[in-house]
Amino acid sequence: MMNYHLLPISEILELLDTNSKGLHTAEAEERIARYGKNELKEKKKVSVFVLLLHQFKDVMVLILLLAAIISFAVGDVKDTIVILVIVVLNAIIGFIQEYRAEKAMEALKKMSAFNATVRRGGTIVQIAASELVPGDIIILEAGMSVPADIRLTETYSLKVEEAALTGESNAVEKNTTEITVENSPLGDRFNMAYKTTIVTYGRGEGIVVATGMDTEIGRIAQLLQEDETKTPLQKRLADFGKKLSFVVVFICLIIYGAGLLRGEDPIKMLLTAISVAVAAIPEALPAVITIALALGAKRMVSKNALIRKLPAVETLGSVTYICSDKTGTITQNKMTVMDAWIAPKEVKIETFSGEELLLLAMELNHDVIEVEDKILKGDPTEVALVEYTRKNKNYDQKWLTDFKRQHELPFDSVRKCMTTIYHLKGKWLIVTKGAVETIVSKCDEVNSEEINKAIENFAQQGKRVLGYAIKYIDTLPNSISIETIENNLKFIGLVAMIDPPREEVIQAIDDCHTAGITPVMITGDHPITAKAIATETKILRHKTDRVITGLELATFTEEEFEKEIEYIKVYARVSPEQKLNIVKALQKKNHFVAMTGDGVNDAPALKRANIGIAMGITGTDVSKEAAHMILLDDNFATIIKAVREGRRIFDNIRKFIKYTMTSNSGEVWTIFLAPLIGLPIPLLPIHILWINLVTDGLPGLAFASEQAEEDILQRPPRKTDESIFSGGVGVHILWVGLLMGAICIGTQGWAIHAGNEKWMTMVFTVLSISQMGHAMAIRSEWKSLFNQGVFGNKQLLGAVFLTLGLQIAVIYVPFLQDIFRTQALSAVELLICLSLSSIVFWAVEIEKWSKRRNSKPQGGSQALIVHDAGRNYL
Repeated sequence: MMNYHLLPISEILELLDTNSKGLHTAEAEERIARYGKNELKEKKKVSVFVLLLHQFKDVMVLILLLAAIISFAVGDVKDTIVILVIVVLNAIIGFIQEYRAEKAMEALKKMSAFNATVRRGGTIVQIAASELVPGDIIILEAGMSVPADIRLTETYSLKVEEAALTGESNAVEKNTTEITVENSPLGDRFNMAYKTTIVTYGRGEGIVVATGMDTEIGRIAQLLQEDETKTPLQKRLADFGKKLSFVVVFICLIIYGAGLLRGEDPIKMLLTAISVAVAAIPEALPAVITIALALGAKRMVSKNALIRKLPAVETLGSVTYICSDKTGTITQNKMTVMDAWIAPKEVKIETFSGEELLLLAMELNHDVIEVEDKILKGDPTEVALVEYTRKNKNYDQKWLTDFKRQHELPFDSVRKCMTTIYHLKGKWLIVTKGAVETIVSKCDEVNSEEINKAIENFAQQGKRVLGYAIKYIDTLPNSISIETIENNLKFIGLVAMIDPPREEVIQAIDDCHTAGITPVMITGDHPITAKAIATETKILRHKTDRVITGLELATFTEEEFEKEIEYIKVYARVSPEQKLNIVKALQKKNHFVAMTGDGVNDAPALKRANIGIAMGITGTDVSKEAAHMILLDDNFATIIKAVREGRRIFDNIRKFIKYTMTSNSGEVWTIFLAPLIGLPIPLLPIHILWINLVTDGLPGLAFASEQAEEDILQRPPRKTDESIFSGGVGVHILWVGLLMGAICIGTQGWAIHAGNEKWMTMVFTVLSISQMGHAMAIRSEWKSLFNQGVFGNKQLLGAVFLTLGLQIAVIYVPFLQDIFRTQALSAVELLICLSLSSIVFWAVEIEKWSKRRNSKPQGGSQALIVHDAGRNYL
């Protein structure tokens, strides 16, 4: 790699064939083809063919292949072919699932890619950081993550944190000076900025000298490759799968032993035991869950929530506290004039009334400009003043042309006011605007008591107040200065404004309280303003709810803070370090915290929070990198939408697990119990494999599109250590599986007793169709399917009908009859099978009715108890 830090800037520009205006687009595209994208290469992707081969590495598949070999060895060619076909179909389904999961993850990574600010052909543009090429001229600002290796050409107090590369925790001050020491370490190359380091202060410009794997971090990346992190749910299920394997092996040994004792064919019993093992273990679960989470995260983008780390989708449902910034997230980040107050001693000039005079002053005294489409650009406060004026019924459009500014004393932070001067009917109109105390001090004959009363009233509402005064004189002094102009003014009125809450936020905060989530406001604003917004949005609801400042917080001991934290709902004027302490204190109280942030200094709090949420519009690269989720619209209401969507995704994963594990449980009970009560094995291995292939594969994935239940935001947050089988899921799997098994064995016993030789086909049909009824019944934990609407999930309904169609084909198509050893059922026999199969559906509907009757969680007569600020409210 060339030592660019040793070369003068002019030589680097020549070497890279570029200039200070940057590359042209055509040249940049040619260089992308030459150098490749500015991305760190991940470990070599598995090819489609290898991904397909991986499906045959699964232990269960290898067992099935062994079963096929055994069948072939004993001369049963038909079973061999069928087993091989089912193995191939299973492999194809597994391949499709893994391929879709991989593609969904790739799409998420692309969505969360960062942009870079570059100069292309003299124009400053934003491009994807992956599109950078050597020779690009890049602009760096505080909060950015450096997107490539850069030789700096301009620096303005630029500091870069390089701990990722050098281990040095302090930010390094950068400059453009050439370095003369040839083998200087990275940490001493003050004229370079390296990919993945972080700009913490100032700004700068530089030439991109290396991209992708040619960067310093790229050299490290060649030695390290990162695997995709599994979600806690996937880990729990993988552990469950291992434990289940031992139980299943034990059951299979009993089935095999019982069959031998009954004098069954050893080969047939071996194939049966193997089939039961394959049916019982839900090996497709991890892939299905990855798809559900990744596709759910993709759906969240349409709701303006970009998930950067997949576990966030799963854990959103556990959030108990949302700590949110105020400006732009809870409020509109747009100042709005709410009130105008005319001085009691009304000033009148020419034909202008007191109210008209105040409106005129607001129209004249500002630096706002109007661009195309009548859009106003300028300071947000001044834009608000002009918007208010021009919407007022007393506004006269002639003021724009009649009054031309002749002189100006611009605003400065010392005197806190601004003055402008105009011609008016041969005289001079002087208009001054600024902080009320400043304006009052420059006026004659002021009723301070009335003004202070009005200011106090506005302040209690959290409004920002500006004062206006005028002077109308015959001639201007020879010298236009602060001393000669800003005196003997006449006070004309006050204007009160506020950054109002977003309209949708009030409902979102109400949803928070209903969902058992405590919203907390954290702001750099004055506590009075913060309290007013918090009261209006109902963040402050109880007398014991507190507003605290950063100054007060600094006086608390750790123990005092932990004692009070659940009562504090508003933090005003707090530092980023204090935000981190808030997260830690809440987590010590066993809360699951979502924290918003946008600045470089917010990164520690975002990283420490259970769900770190960065602002997509105002957020820095550093905050986005530290976050689990990015709000694309910086809107608090979007957080609630994401929580709702996260709960929905987790619910649907639970439904899929409930469905597939209950189906597997029913198959195992059917095979396991029959020999124990003296009945022959009720199903052939091919039947078990068919049911496992068709009923698990088709309807299972359709649960991902199930809509959220009505009460989803009326439940308390899910505990993070809660088992996937809690809340009655484990019990449901056992009792419904046992019921399926009992119905199948009952069907078998009745048919054999009646001398019906089609008993095996009937058991096969009952078991298959029972699972379809179960799939429809568990679409909701509480609501009846008929209240939900049979057509509420068209994908699931389609999957159920397709599965029923395939099952009917297996029974009635002669070619398939021969393969599956089924017999055509008469209309009466088929009707009996359908009736018996419906028992599972009605049993689950009765279970839901019992839940509704005893618990009434969705706004029934029994109130939902929600934990809030350490207290329980009914």
